[in-house]
Amino acid sequence: MPGGIGPLELVIVLVIVLIVFGPKRLPSLGRQLGAGMREFKDSVTGKTRDEETDDVQPGAIPRASAASEPVGEQRAGEPQPRA
Repeated sequence: MPGGIGPLELVIVLVIVLIVFGPKRLPSLGRQLGAGMREFKDSVTGKTRDEETDDVQPGAIPRASAASEPVGEQRAGEPQPRA
C-alpha cells in the first residue's frame, strides 16, 4: 500500500506499545484515549453533557436535577448528612 499503513506496520506498532507501557497499563491507556477522542468529537460537533443525558435511553425515567429540588429536603434513599 503506497502511503498507507498495512497490517505488518500495525502489528509492529502494537508490539512496541506493549513493550513500552506493559500489559497492566494498556486498559487504562485505552480508556483515556477513548475518552479524549469522545471529548474531541463532542467539542467539534457542539454536543454538550446535558444533550448526552437526554439521548441516553428512550423510555427511561429522567432524574430530577439538583436545581429543581427544594433546599433542605432529602431524596428517598440518600444518607442523612452528619452534623
